[in-house]
Amino acid sequence: MTDRQRLATIAVAALALTAGACGAAAAPPPQQRMLQDKTLAAWVVPANLTQRGGSVLTIDDQDSHFDGIVFGELAPAKWMAGSDFYRRTRRDQANCPAETADPSTLVQVAIVYEGKRITVYRNGKEYSRHEIAQPQAFGPDSVVVIGLRHLEAADGACFAGAIDDARIYDVALTAEQIAALKPNESSEPKPWAWWSFDDKEAKDRTGRFPVTQLVGGATVEGGRLLLDGKGGTMVCKTGMDAPVASETPARPENPPENWLTFHLTHPGPGNAMPGDPNCAFFWKGRYHLHYIYNHKGFSFAHVSSTDLVHWTWHPTTLSRKTTGHGMFSGTGFFTKEGKPAIIYHGEGSGRNWIAYALDDTLDTWSKAEAVIAKTVDGKPANVRQWDPDCWLNGDTYYAISGGGNPTLVKSSDLKDWKFLGPLLHDAYPPNLGVPKGEDISCANMFKIGRKWMLLCISHSLGCRYYLGDFRDERYLPEFHALMSWNGNHFFAPESVLTQDGRRVMWAWLLNLPIAPSGVQSLPRELELPEDGVLRIRPLRELQALRHDPKREEGITVKSDSARRIEGVSGDALELEVAFTSPTAKELGMDVLCDKDGKNGLRIAYVAESKKLRVGKVNAPFALKEGEDLCLRVFIDKNLVEVFANDRQAAVAAQKYEPESLGISLFSRGGDAAVKEVKSWRMRSIWP
Repeated sequence: MTDRQRLATIAVAALALTAGACGAAAAPPPQQRMLQDKTLAAWVVPANLTQRGGSVLTIDDQDSHFDGIVFGELAPAKWMAGSDFYRRTRRDQANCPAETADPSTLVQVAIVYEGKRITVYRNGKEYSRHEIAQPQAFGPDSVVVIGLRHLEAADGACFAGAIDDARIYDVALTAEQIAALKPNESSEPKPWAWWSFDDKEAKDRTGRFPVTQLVGGATVEGGRLLLDGKGGTMVCKTGMDAPVASETPARPENPPENWLTFHLTHPGPGNAMPGDPNCAFFWKGRYHLHYIYNHKGFSFAHVSSTDLVHWTWHPTTLSRKTTGHGMFSGTGFFTKEGKPAIIYHGEGSGRNWIAYALDDTLDTWSKAEAVIAKTVDGKPANVRQWDPDCWLNGDTYYAISGGGNPTLVKSSDLKDWKFLGPLLHDAYPPNLGVPKGEDISCANMFKIGRKWMLLCISHSLGCRYYLGDFRDERYLPEFHALMSWNGNHFFAPESVLTQDGRRVMWAWLLNLPIAPSGVQSLPRELELPEDGVLRIRPLRELQALRHDPKREEGITVKSDSARRIEGVSGDALELEVAFTSPTAKELGMDVLCDKDGKNGLRIAYVAESKKLRVGKVNAPFALKEGEDLCLRVFIDKNLVEVFANDRQAAVAAQKYEPESLGISLFSRGGDAAVKEVKSWRMRSIWP
């Protein structure tokens, strides 16, 4: 049975949970309460001691929190209590012994969670102990994962080896109780959930998790779960998150005062975790964009527009209900036949998937098909599955599987895939300023000017891009630059080719004090002219929002002083300010100032450091000799986006103060001549 067939079977089984023979109601799984104090225990055989970051038993609440028995993530060959962002993990593992078991030796590993204390045991003896700030509770929607560290593991690392027995107790066992446990034998107290792998379906013997998915090469043989370390994973569910109804997100009639005015924002609750823009198209007269949010599991919200400014929500149809798994990052592309298709990573599936639009509104999609690549000798390729992208180059489809050192596959028909090896060329230049192994996630590859751009993120650096070409079916970058500074708040980019041939991108804005959550940046037009310098401009269609124009010319700002711009204020504005050939050390403007012209967000060109400063962000930017400085500034409540001479752009925000609406020009270390200041109020994009 293929992974696709297996997932289809699992989905049917999940639906069948609600009915027994002849329509009689099936017995419900045991009631699941909040789980906090607990014990995770597993008997395992590591295939090797060099693997890094897989799990032999994890409980995941499907809302970015997990506790698990993780092997080798922070230090090679060492066991640890894995957790979201290491919140409940002991980072210092210097005193933790390295594992020495060979591939034929069974090892018991257990972790006891009791209040604010976590104790790890190996073969019944204490291995490590540490205190935590706050324990994590797991509710009835939680799932159990074995292989993959947790559902959102960015590196895609999976455990390699065999699991003979895995169980969870809903109490903190004592050291004596753990030492007395034996694999494949019951115990007192009884396990809260228990997998002894006595059947091919890897059923939970307690019935608490009746839905089991074996994906990515995970199999049960000889009473053990076998994991290949290449994506093989077991995911077990209660059935409580079985197919759910679609929804159409709707903006409230009276949104809070601090909600943004002309940015695309998710209208629902913040705990939906709206984020990455994905899968953008121009199709049949409308632009379509998707973004991730948590709707009973991660789904793709779907919006469309005729102008990339005003948006309408569609029903949420790309979700577990239609795919059998949650939706993680991906992109949209067109097939050779000119039909829309999407490629994405399936949450918890260990696979990248492709689906095809079945209607012109892009609300109905085909059954997803796994991207399974083979080597030249016809064997399954060792490919880590993570954030994918797919594009056509000539008559050949190429697809990335992202993460550190991403891989590349190709196909002529989107069915049979050939593994090509690493994406990046062996001749990768050493002077790009970013190592070859840097994380490449949320990837988007496209032709721009005479080059190929790889728009992507690193989870630690935020949005960035490469410019380069393909050689020997490898990508050879020639240039690299960041689009996010002072943190990764400009994140997870996506782009679309407009009807008239412009390349337009968005990014998710996170870790900024803006509302609501799930804000996409203003659309940016990208262009690469013959001089090879990327141009970054605000979307021209935004000009349709302008009204109440004002203009002032011939302003002089004396050295080390400021001048308030009278008659121009507000929190829904566009400004265009042109400085004549600046010679001052630093000049620019303060926006969102208080009544005294202070405590604003500073926008400055700093000549000495050659930086564009926006709040706490310092982006590289240099004027040419004698060049004017033109700043285009968009103020949306407390969010500020700045474009400088079409060559740089930056985003920042400060605390929302509805009375702080003033704007002042300033100069330091020399006078500043301001050729003109133009301003417009901006209409809301919402009815």
